[in-house]
Amino acid sequence: MSGLLRRLPLTRLLALGAGVLIAGAGATAAAFALDGGPVPKPEGLAQAIQGALQAQPVQGLSATIQYTNTLLEGASLASGPSGSSGLASSPLLQGGSGRLWVSANGQARLELQTSEGDTQVVLDHNTVSIYGAAPNTVYRYTLPAQTSHSDGGDSQQPSVAQIEKAIARAQRRATISGAEPTDVAGQAAYAVRISPKEKGSLLGAVELAWDAVHGVPLRAAVYSTESASPVVELAVSEVTYGPVESSVFEISPPPGSTVTELAPAKTRSGTMVPMTPVAGAGQPGRAPGRAGIRRAGERSPGKITKHGQGLSAVVVDEITETGAGGSGSGPLAGLPTVSINGSTASELATALGTILSFERSGVRYVVAGAVAPAAVQEVARGL
Repeated sequence: MSGLLRRLPLTRLLALGAGVLIAGAGATAAAFALDGGPVPKPEGLAQAIQGALQAQPVQGLSATIQYTNTLLEGASLASGPSGSSGLASSPLLQGGSGRLWVSANGQARLELQTSEGDTQVVLDHNTVSIYGAAPNTVYRYTLPAQTSHSDGGDSQQPSVAQIEKAIARAQRRATISGAEPTDVAGQAAYAVRISPKEKGSLLGAVELAWDAVHGVPLRAAVYSTESASPVVELAVSEVTYGPVESSVFEISPPPGSTVTELAPAKTRSGTMVPMTPVAGAGQPGRAPGRAGIRRAGERSPGKITKHGQGLSAVVVDEITETGAGGSGSGPLAGLPTVSINGSTASELATALGTILSFERSGVRYVVAGAVAPAAVQEVARGL
C-alpha cells in the first residue's frame, strides 16, 4: 500500500485515499440527529462496549447522510496536476449529501449527489471502486488478499474486566471520555471521545457513537488541533435497519466512461508494488484487462525511516529508481513548492498532516507526518 501512495499521480492518490477513507467510515456511519430521541440508561464505558459486542448482528442498514470534509480546506490544488483541480471540487473532498447502504456481509456503498452529478464509492469485499460523474471515470483498487484466521467457531467475547484493562492501557496515552448517553438519528446511542495526550501532532480527537441496542457504530468524526469543528464527519439524519439488495452495491457507469484498474503486483524479489495504468489504457464502458496495466518498475523497495516518536513522528521514504523525473515530478508534482537545501519540493499541507516530495541525486524523498509543514520541512532539510 505504501508503494501505491508513492507511485500514483495526485489525482488518483487523492481519489483513492478519499475513497478508502469514506468506505471505512461508511462501515461505521454517521452523526447526531438535531431532534430529540430515545436516550439509553447511563453505563460505564466498558459495559457499553461489551453490550455493543454482544448485540445481535443487523441484516444491513440504509441511511440518508450528510458528509463533511475540510481536510484540504486552504490547500492550493487549483495549480496541481491535470485533473486535480476538478477532483478538488468533488464531494469526496468538499463534502456533500446523499445515501449510505451497508450489507450484513460487509459491503458498503456511499452515494453523494451534486449539481455536476453523482459520486459513488463502493466497498465490495476486497475491492474499492470510486465513480465520479464529472470526470466520468471509475477508479478501482483491489486490496491485497488477507490470510483467514477463522477457527470455524464464534470468537469468545471479552469480559468487562478485560475491556476495562484495555481502556486503562489506552488511557496512558489518551484521554478517554465515558460512554455518554445520547441519540443519533433517532436511535438510542452511546458516544465516546478520544484525545491523544501527546502534544505536537495535528490530530486533536476522534469521536465515535454507536447504537445502544444494535451495537452498530452510528457516528465517526476526526478533529484537528487547529479547529473545534470536525475535519471529517459522516452524519445520518435517517437510518433504517434491514436487508439490502445485492444490486445496490453494483456500479453501472454510463456508456463512454473510463475504468482505471489499480492492482498490486510482485517484483522479481517478491515485494508487493502497485501496478499503475498505462496512458490511454482505460477503455470506455469496461474495465481494461491486465494488458491495460503496466508494472510499476522492477526495483527494490524504498528505504523507510522514522524521525521522532508517537503521533508527532515524521516518516521518510527514500526511493532509488532509474528515470527519476527531477524536482518537478513525483506524486505531488504541480502543488505549491518550498526549497529544501536547494531542491524544489512539492508540498501538500492538510488539517491533519503534511506530505513533502522532492528528488535529489536520483533519489525520490517522500516526507510525511501528522504535523505542521514546518516540522516536516525541518526533517527534510536534515536529510
